[in-house]
Parts: sequence; structure tokens; C-alpha cells
Amino acid sequence: MSNGAALIIGAGDATGGAIARAFAREGLTACVTRRARNLDLLGELVADIEAAGGKARAFGVDAREEEATTALFNQIEAEVGPLEVCVFNIGANVRFGITETTARVYQKVWEMAAFSGFIAGREAARVMKPRGRGTILFTGATASIRGRDGFSAFAGAKHALRALAQSMARELGPSGIHVAHIVVDGAIDSQFIRDNLPDADERRARDGLLIPDEIAKNYVWLHRQHRSAWTHELDLRPWNETW
Repeated sequence: MSNGAALIIGAGDATGGAIARAFAREGLTACVTRRARNLDLLGELVADIEAAGGKARAFGVDAREEEATTALFNQIEAEVGPLEVCVFNIGANVRFGITETTARVYQKVWEMAAFSGFIAGREAARVMKPRGRGTILFTGATASIRGRDGFSAFAGAKHALRALAQSMARELGPSGIHVAHIVVDGAIDSQFIRDNLPDADERRARDGLLIPDEIAKNYVWLHRQHRSAWTHELDLRPWNETW
């Protein structure tokens, strides 16, 4: 694995960053992406990984753009090494009442959480299939399995992403590629949650928030699984989450 790459599409200060660090500790070069205008936000993540002895590279790519995403996979294969893991981790969680959900909102959420997942999954399969190995992981949410009031756009996109993962798992498994969908159900310990949840500190003290590093451990575990017992869907939630 030491010469390979792990691509995390949608790396930030919480889950995506933790996943990148976890795979870098496994000896893979963590390739992390955000839109070009936010590329500078990845500098700290790359520096942290390198300071810990790992390897990382940042790429400014809009995952909704097909040509740019295809070029990204080709660049990683040519300059970094064989892609061993691809993690699609874009959220796009927004809340609008159905009568306030414009066509533009619905389409943009679908592009971010579903369409870009399709492009990433297809391109990962393209480079992995000739080698007969690889892991493709899609980050889902509560909205992947049930819709809530105010989340019609988000639930529609996340349902589509889950269906994509299921179809890909059945198609690519015989080619040696492990595809899994991870339902992350609950508040994640992040700056956004700490800023917007009044009892965030209390919840964390009681292990009532999803800890990014603990989430990331499960992504590595999925990649390490033997093919005789692959997990294709995994639910992660705090012990006190209502579900």
C-alpha cells in the first residue's frame, strides 16, 4: 500500500480530514480535494499529515465537472501512484420547505451529492478494474434511508447515492473492487456543530457526538476487509442517537 493513493473527495476540518489522516497513517498518499476557490483551506490538513510523517497532496477540483474529475484521476495515477481507495464525502445538507425549494436548489444539491458521486465512482472503477483491486466508499447520511420534513432535495440526492453504491457493489465485486456505503447518522463533532449546537460540549463529554477520528477508523477497516466477508453498508451513530 505504501506506493498507492487514497483520494478523499470533499475533505474538510471534520470527517474528510480525519479519513485522509487515517489512510495516510496506513502508508497511502492522501489526495484531498475541494473546489479551487477553497484550495487554501486544505493547506493545514496537508501540513498536519506531512508533519506526522505521512504523504498528502491537495487538488482544487469541482467534483461536479466531468472533465476536471477525469483529469484528476489520471493525474493521480500518473504522478502519485495506483489509486487504492476512493472516498466520496460530499454532504450538501440543506433544509428548505418543499414550497421554498426552487428548481435551482434541488438541482445543485443533486449535482453535489449524487451526480458528482456518480462521476467519482465511475472514474474510480475505470482505473481500478484493470488491476482487479480497490475500495470505493460513499459517505451517506440519515437522509440516505429516510426523508424528513424540509429535506426533500437532500434526501432525494442521498437516496440516489445509496442506490448508486448498491449497483456498483454488485457490478464491481466480481472484479475485485469493494464498494460500500456508510450511513453517518447523527451530529458530527465539528466546528459547525460546536457553533450551532448549544449543548455540543455536553454531548461530546457523554460521547453523544460522532467523533471524526472514530468514523475514519471504520473507513480503513472497510478497506482492510477480506473479500470473503465484505460489508456493503455500514451504519454509524452515537449510542444515544434516536433512530
